[in-house]
Amino acid sequence: MTGRPEADRDIRRLLRPELEAMPGYEAIEPPDQLARRLGIPPERIVKLDGNENPFGPSPKALKALAEYRDYHIYPDPLQHHAREALSLFLDIPFDQIVFGTGSDEIMDLVLRAFLAPGDGVINCPPTFGMYPFLTRVAGARLIDVPRRGDFSLDLAAIRAVAGEAKVIFVTSPNNPTGTVISEADLGALLATGLVVVVDEAYVEFAGSGTFAGRVAEGTNLIVLRTFSKWAGLAGLRVGYGIFPPSVAEVVLKIKQPYNLNVAAQAAMLASLADAELLQERVRMLVAEREELSRALAGVSYLEPLPSQANFILCRTDGIDAGKLQEQLRQRGIMVRRPDAAVLRDYLRISVGLPEHRRALIEALNEIGGSRGASR
Repeated sequence: MTGRPEADRDIRRLLRPELEAMPGYEAIEPPDQLARRLGIPPERIVKLDGNENPFGPSPKALKALAEYRDYHIYPDPLQHHAREALSLFLDIPFDQIVFGTGSDEIMDLVLRAFLAPGDGVINCPPTFGMYPFLTRVAGARLIDVPRRGDFSLDLAAIRAVAGEAKVIFVTSPNNPTGTVISEADLGALLATGLVVVVDEAYVEFAGSGTFAGRVAEGTNLIVLRTFSKWAGLAGLRVGYGIFPPSVAEVVLKIKQPYNLNVAAQAAMLASLADAELLQERVRMLVAEREELSRALAGVSYLEPLPSQANFILCRTDGIDAGKLQEQLRQRGIMVRRPDAAVLRDYLRISVGLPEHRRALIEALNEIGGSRGASR
């Protein structure tokens, strides 16, 4: 039978047309799929494309997952235990916290809570691709305000379009540039009166500190955080938002009832109990970031940018970034090429372990030698 069944054609006519036309979010390739294509064991893949924590979860989190027995019982829809534990850990009021299936879900809930179709959302590219993706899914209007040449926010341009929007997303440290926003930047954003959503997915790796304590000071700041990076729980999807209490109440009402599953909660609680070890691992990754930056600077055709996250953005010189990414992939090394047009000559490289750095640099030097020989 050829062609699409008649019933399928009929139902597709009822889809929102803008969703059929919109691009999907470009997710990273699973390492086992690359290993299968290359015909090598998965453990030989050097995965430096997802900004995951190479140490993985804490031993206490793994133990909690193995010993948990109530997987057949639905989670607490109001997340009491999780919110109480995090409130104590962060010294943030209980009624300001809402957990999500990763901080991505919290972003989606923010848009659902504040936007009607056609409302404006300010996005500051190059930045995390989930913001424009979720904006389009929500039926809202995307307003791009590109960053300056040094990847700082263009505050004057933001102020100029603030009247057309309700929400602005900013990331600190920014993905993929690794840059942070200052207190003065935040103050200028809050002064616009927009709902200011500061995504702090990588803040544990930065020297600048969190803005979470500022949420209680005003009415229009929301801070997003995650256990994916610093605690190594990316696969379990544990994120949270810190809201003004009145907004948190609405977000709790509109979220899926059981969105924080019991496995994610068990691992998150155990991670808080093992925070000293996890924070030591963060310090090790920050030190490794500096080692990686120095090593990348020694590669003749790369220029690493300063970063306060667990990744480094590198500009390529005299070599196509897409081809370089593919050459590394053929050697079992996965790095990310940002999709923003302004970053077409860049690669983003996650911070791994020292052995990952050595394998990467060896491959880059080999590729560089091949380039020299072919000239």
